[in-house]
Amino acid sequence: MPTPRTRGSHRLPAPPAALRGRVAVAAVALGAFTAAAYGGTLTPSHTTDGVRPLADTRDANAAFGIGGDAVGAPEVLPIVRGGDAATEAQKLTASEKVTSELAAAAAAKYAEEHRPLFVKPAQGTFTSGFGGRWGAFHYGIDIANVMDTPIVAAADGVVIDAGPASGFGLWVRVRLADGTINVYGHMDTFSVHVGQHVRAGEQIARMGDRGESTGVHLHFEVWDPSGKKINPVPWLNARGITL
Repeated sequence: MPTPRTRGSHRLPAPPAALRGRVAVAAVALGAFTAAAYGGTLTPSHTTDGVRPLADTRDANAAFGIGGDAVGAPEVLPIVRGGDAATEAQKLTASEKVTSELAAAAAAKYAEEHRPLFVKPAQGTFTSGFGGRWGAFHYGIDIANVMDTPIVAAADGVVIDAGPASGFGLWVRVRLADGTINVYGHMDTFSVHVGQHVRAGEQIARMGDRGESTGVHLHFEVWDPSGKKINPVPWLNARGITL
């Protein structure tokens, strides 16, 4: 015969008074935290199981281990504001200018270090060499071309003559550092003056047929430091210049 069921016998027994007290404390703390979040102030007039009510937001936060003066509170960093756009643009322009100047200086230095020290005095056709010619001695070489073809300094030096000269019509003479003299004759015009420093490749005159000339050409001579006139071809060849 089955045992009669007692009504309500399956329910758990009521919790002891101590546990009820702990639950009450947790409920009060949660209520204080919620009220603080919405800006409220808790002011209960009694305690529960001897627990003091939470007075304000700080107390509520402290109950859950947040906020307050805790050591682990997050640091608020200051906002650093940049300069205005005009100032930044000026800085950028100044930086670009410095970069451009440095690049130009580097290019100029490279060009100076790698420029030729000797060049052909004029472009054209080699028409006459050093030696006897037509019953006389020809002390230079001739390079023919059209009127006003540029004539350039064959090497660095200082201009010691620029103007009319017997037989040459007009001439220019340039003394090099070692005392050698380069002579340029029969030009139509010249563009240098006595005392001027010229560099290899710099234009000094234009081709013509002044003086004792049979056509438009450059007459070019080389005098060694002692004043002796020497063959310009081997002198130029020794310096990497071919005609």
